[in-house]
Amino acid sequence: MTEIVEAEHWIESPAGRLYAKSWAPRDLNSKAPIILFHDSLGCVALWRDFPRLLAHSLGRRVIAYDRLGFGRSDARMDILERDFIALEAERVVPLLCEQLALREFIACGHSVGGGMAVETGARLAGCNAVITIAAQAFVEDRTLQGIRTAQQEFASVDTIARLAKYHGDKADWVLRAWTETWLAPDFAEWNLDAALERLPCPVIAIHGDRDEYGSLAHPRRIAAGRGSFHILPDTGHSPHRERPAEVIKVIEDFLAYSASPAG
Repeated sequence: MTEIVEAEHWIESPAGRLYAKSWAPRDLNSKAPIILFHDSLGCVALWRDFPRLLAHSLGRRVIAYDRLGFGRSDARMDILERDFIALEAERVVPLLCEQLALREFIACGHSVGGGMAVETGARLAGCNAVITIAAQAFVEDRTLQGIRTAQQEFASVDTIARLAKYHGDKADWVLRAWTETWLAPDFAEWNLDAALERLPCPVIAIHGDRDEYGSLAHPRRIAAGRGSFHILPDTGHSPHRERPAEVIKVIEDFLAYSASPAG
């Protein structure tokens, strides 16, 4: 089995330091690396073994990072801007690329991270392809109901404690940043339409048919006229945890035909 070399990185930004981690085959080739964008409650650690498996299967370097306020990155106390998804691509990803010397890359995101991957692909010329996993393309009633249900579950002290295991004393901010942003009335009109219209690179949308945070309308909108989608049966909102081997195979097949090998 190819040895995977892990490394930790700290990304300096005007708002604070960001934690990143990379996984790379020891015999690394010139293929463009993959940047992973986590979900609304996520962080590097919550990707669990997926980045290592992805690096091994694809023979590519895989990089994940904690957004500001999440995981091991510096805390933030402000309220998320309503265009925070686009701003992540505009302000943060260029710093990540600069400080990790990434000229070309693949953007891959889970849930809201999928939206960030789309915005990144639309804005940065170095993005060779976009992969979304259980991403939302607009604000849907099903999404909001899923968040309201989760909000009730997180009223439990034990549930918050599990979140604090990954985010420390930032856990309460992480939860509020998710629920208060998505449930805010002025966020109701958010969508990825403009970014999708500008997206110049190939895209694939991976989605579970039992996703509690989004119907199949999301992958269909992401892929419409510009890419493809892959629906996983009996799968919820975390396909990369529920069916990692299948998700990796879908990504591998997509990149084999869609993305430039240069990197």
